[in-house]
Amino acid sequence: MPREQIERQEMPTQDPQERIHNFYEVALGYPEEVAKLEAQRCLQCKKPRCVEGCPVEVPIPQFILALREGDLAGSIRVMKTKNNLPAICGRVCPQETQCESMCVLGKKGQPVAIGRLERFIADWERSTGVQKPEIAPPTGKRVAVIGAGPAGLTAAGDLARYGHKVTIYEALHAPGGVLIYGIPEFRLPKDVVRSEVDYVLSLGVDLVLDCVVGKTLTLEDLFADGYEAIFLGTGAGLPMFMSIPGENYNGVYSANEFLTRVNLMKAYLFPEYDTPVKIGKRVAVIGAGNVAMDAARSSLRLGAEEVYIVYRRSRDEVPARAEEVHHAEEEGIQFKFLTNPVEIYGNDKGWVRGMRCIRMALGEPDASGRPRPVPIPGSEFDMEVDNVIMALGTRPNPMVFTDALGIERTRHGTIVGDPITGRTTRPRVWAGGDIVTGAATVISAMGAGKRAAADIDAFLKGAFTEADWHVKKEEVPAAHP
Repeated sequence: MPREQIERQEMPTQDPQERIHNFYEVALGYPEEVAKLEAQRCLQCKKPRCVEGCPVEVPIPQFILALREGDLAGSIRVMKTKNNLPAICGRVCPQETQCESMCVLGKKGQPVAIGRLERFIADWERSTGVQKPEIAPPTGKRVAVIGAGPAGLTAAGDLARYGHKVTIYEALHAPGGVLIYGIPEFRLPKDVVRSEVDYVLSLGVDLVLDCVVGKTLTLEDLFADGYEAIFLGTGAGLPMFMSIPGENYNGVYSANEFLTRVNLMKAYLFPEYDTPVKIGKRVAVIGAGNVAMDAARSSLRLGAEEVYIVYRRSRDEVPARAEEVHHAEEEGIQFKFLTNPVEIYGNDKGWVRGMRCIRMALGEPDASGRPRPVPIPGSEFDMEVDNVIMALGTRPNPMVFTDALGIERTRHGTIVGDPITGRTTRPRVWAGGDIVTGAATVISAMGAGKRAAADIDAFLKGAFTEADWHVKKEEVPAAHP
């Protein structure tokens, strides 16, 4: 059969009526024969635009070619020349707006399912034994990486492969950052995260947990200890609120707190794990990004009977992945578009009882290029809810900047940095990921970690010195609430 006539292969999933009662993974992955059939669809373009759409520049045609020829070991070897975390990326990357959006087949039909193939080949390796790549001889140089999330893990892995001695400092008691505390088990199983963290550590990277840089120790302490370069990849963990009346009632959560309790502290296994989360019959989640979908679908699995996504713009502006919105709708999540809360009210015991909202219309484009939501006067109405979860975006935690002299920040609290090199305004300190861009995607953070690692390597090998330090400052793109 000609490649053009092979249809894109669907990935099997758990039945919606079953999965709303458990936290097991929703998407089940391709069987090998299906993966090879999907790989047959790749046209092996001479100028593969899909690679241009990948922030870490995975050699996509080459790994797909090896896969369809049955060389699975060769396929994962090609993948890992650029990507240290393929099983994670295959699950949570927004491929539809990145690599797959550039696929030639997508012009007249369905693009190759690059992310699903990436997941297949990474899972195959996890099931058969992870292979280590070639590591350069030791350089004797030491690098401190702050934060064990996607940016930090990627930078640490690449720096270790260059031959440098790397130590990651992580504030929490488990590595993974947003991968471990923010994304639910049903979308990214924790054993997948642990496996890919173990791979990075197997390259010779040391890990120090429960160490809050800015409190336990400072950047000055790290330089005094002999580190020659520091990479900041602490993400954006400070939640944002609406500043409306009633946000202090019991039953109002930030999505960060809610998802951390559910994922990292395993509230979904209460009382086996000692972390209760009180969920009522009706839950409203404010926002429509991937974090909002995760909070809504977790609420459903914790026993809520009605769960609403309340979003001030229309469906066309929803920032969450199409696949996550589709899964949420399958599970019965109800969407309230063009709706914005103006007040949360409660009972005499201080618990949430309901939420007053106003209907919105779309006006002229704002700074983000999207239509500005405008309240419709007199359109207020009430919703009876027991919980409100704010999923409005996050900012960097300022604690890491304690005694961090010379690091310039924006008015949003993010770091002013060079988008290509990751250099900050302080020599020998690089940064990447959400701490620079604000809340964005896992793969974007990985791309930033990779670019910074290459620049750190060049510095440590004498390609330039502190006297040559130059930072190209560019506007940081706004995160989409």
